[in-house]
Amino acid sequence: MKKTKILVVEDESIVARDIRNMLVGLGYEVTAVVPGAKTAVQKAQETHPDIVLMDVMLQGEITGVEAAEQIYTKFNIPVVYLTAYADSTTVQQAKKTEPFGYIIKPFEERELQTTIEIALYKYKMQMELKDRERWLSTILKSIGDGVIATNKNGAVTFMNPLAETLTGWKMDQALDKSLSNVFRVMNQKPGKMQMISIKKILNGEESALADESILVSKNGKKTPIDPRLEPIKDDNGNISGAVLAFTDVTARKMAEDELKRSFEQQKIAMEGTVRAIAYTIETRDPYTAGHQRRVTKLAYTIGEEMGLPKDQIEGLRMSGELHDIGKIHVPAEILSKPGQISEAEYTIIKTHSQVGHDILKTIEFPWPVARIVLQHHERIDGSGYPFGLKGDKILLEAKILAVADVLEAMATHRPYRPALSVQESLDEITRNRGKLYDPEVVDICLRLFKEKRFKFE
Repeated sequence: MKKTKILVVEDESIVARDIRNMLVGLGYEVTAVVPGAKTAVQKAQETHPDIVLMDVMLQGEITGVEAAEQIYTKFNIPVVYLTAYADSTTVQQAKKTEPFGYIIKPFEERELQTTIEIALYKYKMQMELKDRERWLSTILKSIGDGVIATNKNGAVTFMNPLAETLTGWKMDQALDKSLSNVFRVMNQKPGKMQMISIKKILNGEESALADESILVSKNGKKTPIDPRLEPIKDDNGNISGAVLAFTDVTARKMAEDELKRSFEQQKIAMEGTVRAIAYTIETRDPYTAGHQRRVTKLAYTIGEEMGLPKDQIEGLRMSGELHDIGKIHVPAEILSKPGQISEAEYTIIKTHSQVGHDILKTIEFPWPVARIVLQHHERIDGSGYPFGLKGDKILLEAKILAVADVLEAMATHRPYRPALSVQESLDEITRNRGKLYDPEVVDICLRLFKEKRFKFE
């Protein structure tokens, strides 16, 4: 099996050596390790790697961000950023280059491998999508319009070849015949024949044709079309006839169906990636194994009970699966520490919301997943973190996730305390209803447990 080729760009020699050893140990082929951005662009052109690991903060004529942009633009090679710290200006510049991943130093082998594989998969899907878009674009551009012209009496005076094909009428057969005899259409829904009132058009009134209709040809063949009927006017504004243009939208409808299927495939792939990320997080914190799955189940059940749209619930489910991804940045010894956590350690733990946001914002989800993850520890009275947001400043999905997260955490064992009973946990969120937690979310959560027998699995 062909090995994935990786170019490493890192100006700290010890870090660069460690990264190379990690990659080789994971079965990747390292094409080169270079310390500078300018050299990185040259090596990318020479070695054609499958992916580039690029340190953001590089010294030299050009920055790591600028080099990444050149590598992707010129050679179409995906780039994953490596960084321990970056100021806001650098981050904004990095966002413009559309990186395929972002990993914070120091990191472990599993984190590095997960980031690389996700980036490669994202790149593969993006390339396939672009190819599909180009293919569909070529099809759509090649489709012509059928055209039929009439005189002021509504009799056919002209048909182009595509109109002949679609209607089944040759122009010499259709000449001087009424347009309604040659061009027979029915509504797509409910499937009734439409009466074409050419007189209305000749009198300057608007066409009453449906945007999407079914053309019934001379031999009975039915073709979905998009028709436009407009008057022909002379220089003085007098109507001398009408022109009917219609597009065969068969290919467009096929393309739409194909895009729907493609979207479903992308969705399945995304869900698989999310599960892989969630598994990576849980392996670092065995005491909370299954936490994200349980929180997710409660969160989307609350969303369903609230009557949220299906798409919004799907975004909530995705956010739940990823809400603790930022714990990758928290040392494992803190996550599994028995006994009381110090203030300094708690400060480190609290960074996981921001880190999770920074990781997820590089992924183009159809939902505000990164913002939901960022806000899931905010509280409606402003006592939460990282920004102390209040009330309506917090996304509804984040409010739901907050209740589900707290309830599940209290009801399960932690190394620093035993689990509370579900009733004790429910009493806690009840006491803080309207203070820390959204009252509607709390009420629905209580109803799920007390009336609908919801249970954590």
